[in-house]
Amino acid sequence: MQSFDVVVVGGGLVGASFALALRDAQVSVALVEPHAPRPLPVDESWDNRVYALSPGNVGWLAELGIWPRIAAARVTQVESMLIYGDQPQGRLEFSAYESGLRELAWIVENRLVQGALSSAFESAAHVQLFCPASCEAIEWERDAATLRLADGESLRARLIVGADGADSWVRERAGIGVAVHDYGQVGVVANFSTARSHEGTAFQWFRADGVLALLPLPAQRVSMVWSAPEARARELLQLPADALAREVEDAAQGAVGALELITPAAGFPLKRQRVERLVEPRAALIGDAAHNVHPLAGQGVNLGLRDARELVSVLAARGPRTDCGDYPLLRRFERARKEDIAALELATHGLEKLFANRAVWMAGLRNFGLALVDAQPPLKSMLVRHAAA
Repeated sequence: MQSFDVVVVGGGLVGASFALALRDAQVSVALVEPHAPRPLPVDESWDNRVYALSPGNVGWLAELGIWPRIAAARVTQVESMLIYGDQPQGRLEFSAYESGLRELAWIVENRLVQGALSSAFESAAHVQLFCPASCEAIEWERDAATLRLADGESLRARLIVGADGADSWVRERAGIGVAVHDYGQVGVVANFSTARSHEGTAFQWFRADGVLALLPLPAQRVSMVWSAPEARARELLQLPADALAREVEDAAQGAVGALELITPAAGFPLKRQRVERLVEPRAALIGDAAHNVHPLAGQGVNLGLRDARELVSVLAARGPRTDCGDYPLLRRFERARKEDIAALELATHGLEKLFANRAVWMAGLRNFGLALVDAQPPLKSMLVRHAAA
C-alpha cells in the first residue's frame, strides 16, 4: 500500500491541472487516470472537441507552466461575440475592447491540452501517476480513505478528489446524490474551413431547431457546436460532408462564407446534473463530477477550473499541520463555490428554457431582452468580466 495526502481520480483538464497546482500546498499527490498519456500531436489534423478558456483560467494555467506549452501549438483569441435571437431585433454583441480586456476567451483543442498536461507531469515531482489505471473500490475511514485499483494496488490518502466526469465513480462511492435533467438534445460538433475570416469573433444563433455556435480556430477555420433536439441532431449526423456544410452555412446566415468540413461530425447527449453537495468527509468533487450545465454559454470547463483553483487555494492555506481531508476545511471550499455554480446553472438552464418555448409572446419577450442588454454597456461589461474570471 502506498500513502499520499491527496488522490485525484480523473486526469482530464480539470483533474490534471488541479494535481499540478498542488505543488505549493505541501502535499503528496497521486493521479489516477484510465487512459494512457497522450503526447502533443505532431500532425496537422484537427480535434473537434474544443474548449473556450476564460482569461482568468488561462492566467492560472500560465502560472502552472501549462499554457505556454498549449500556446506554442495553436490557439485562437476570441475578441468579440455576436449572439442572435430568433427574431431580427434580437441581437447582442460583446467586445473585449469595450470591456477593457485583451480577449474574451481562448479557443483550444482538447488533444493539445492533454498533450501539454502529459508533458508537464515529467517535471512534477510531487505527483505520482497511476496511468492507465482503473478504480475498483474505496474504503472510507475516519482519518483516511483507501482506494483500491483494478490491478490490486492500494492507495491510502487523507483526501480523495473526484474529477472523473459527469458519470463520476467517486461521487457514487461517496454516496453523493445527483439530480439529472435530460434536455432531449444532442450537441453536434464538427470543424470547418471558411471562405471568409472570422476576425476573432464567436457567433451564436438561438434557433427553432436548437442553439448553433461557431467558435474561431486558427486561420480561416471554425469549430461548430449545434445543440439540437435529438431528431434534428440525428439528421445532421447522417448528412454527407457537403450537405452538412451547406446546412450549417445556411443556419449561420453566411456569417463566414462557404464552409468545408474538415473533421467528421460527432454528437454527445446534453443533460443538466445538480449534485446534492460537493464534499463528504475525505471526499471532494470538482469539474463535471460536481456539476454539468448546458453548453450554450461555453462555460462548463471554466466552471470546473474555478473549482480546482478554489480547492487548491483552500488546501494551500490550511497550514502544514491541518489534515487536508478535514471536513470543515472541505466545507469551506464548498461554500466558496456555491454561488458561482448556482448562477451558471440558473443562467444556462433558464436561457435554454426561454428559447425552447415556441409561444409567440415569449419570442417577442426574449428577443426584446437581448436587445435591451445590448443597449446597456455597463451591464455587458459586468457580464464579460464575470465570465473572464
